[in-house]
Amino acid sequence: MASQAHSLSYSGCNFLRQRLVLSTLSGRPVKIRKIRARDDNPGLRDFEASFIRLLDKVTNGSRIEINQTGTTLYYQPGLLYGGSMEHDCSVLRGIGYYLESLLCLAPFMKHPLRIVLRGVTNDQVDPSVDVLKATALPLLKQFGIDSESFELKVVRRGMPPGGGGEVFFSCPVRKVLKPIQLIDPGKIKRIRGMAYSVRVSPQMANRIVDSARSILNKFIPDIYIYTDHMKGINSGKSPGFGLSLVAETTNGTFLSAELASNPQGQGAAMLPEDLGRNCARLLLEEIYRGGCVDSTNQSLALLLMTLGQQDVSKVLLGPLSPYTSPRPAKVNCAACVLKIPLATQGINAFFSCWITKQKRPSQTTHVRPGPPKAGVLEILVPRKAWC
Repeated sequence: MASQAHSLSYSGCNFLRQRLVLSTLSGRPVKIRKIRARDDNPGLRDFEASFIRLLDKVTNGSRIEINQTGTTLYYQPGLLYGGSMEHDCSVLRGIGYYLESLLCLAPFMKHPLRIVLRGVTNDQVDPSVDVLKATALPLLKQFGIDSESFELKVVRRGMPPGGGGEVFFSCPVRKVLKPIQLIDPGKIKRIRGMAYSVRVSPQMANRIVDSARSILNKFIPDIYIYTDHMKGINSGKSPGFGLSLVAETTNGTFLSAELASNPQGQGAAMLPEDLGRNCARLLLEEIYRGGCVDSTNQSLALLLMTLGQQDVSKVLLGPLSPYTSPRPAKVNCAACVLKIPLATQGINAFFSCWITKQKRPSQTTHVRPGPPKAGVLEILVPRKAWC
């Protein structure tokens, strides 16, 4: 391997995507050792290798070295180039696994990104394309990333294990991000959703809609759930169905929940009625958690706040998800305040944040570039969310 004296060193396969994305944004090389070194099947998985190939496509001059067993990875990032391209994602993970990282990288490329991703559009592990379109894109628009070319479109739907889906994503270039002030989530004013079914009866989607509405109609009348039944080549290679729900507040906050059926040949069969009711309950739980950003996009919001101008950005979050906070959080239920030690924030691996505390009761997050500083991140958990 080449000289790696100035690279950052990590161990294990956890947070592989975050490390590579932040390495690309900061221009600092990383070396990751002991990737599943004790497993029966050691080394990088197929979906991780596919993600590394995707980073190589969107950059120019990246240097990637992997040892014979795949347990050691050295990554020296190149220039974020962008342009038009296509990529076949691994069917072991959803397209959302790759899109989450592209949303972080696309605004900072040299040329506007236009990419076609093929694989699994909806599964039980990664955020679906529908949820990212309904929640992540409005969040990026808050940072000033908006134009006619900013688009995320599902061309074909693909369910696991066969996949066969296709997604088109385009994003303009923004060298400077606007600071955000998201401290008042507002009240829930409407709920929208998408019930989809592929290679099964179209009636499945209607049954999902009826069961989800039976739960949500008790809280708010403005509910509309679309049905999407793709046929032929647009339906992918495997049967399945699912539901994604998004609640919009009076202040433009989007909170999401989703659920998909079990892959063909894996686990017990799931009734569409059970899926619709369970997804509705997941949305109610997300609303109860509160905040101006839902659990899926917490890490995206914190990263873009760090990469913004040297001005204070504020965001109100609910309890941090395990993806956002690498270690378990301590919750003070009496004060409804979530306290996370600053050292546990994965975003600080490459970017330093000033995180200070307000003295007022409604504590929010202050993030501005600067050297590392010890402290505690306190986030208020709102309780009343409905009109």
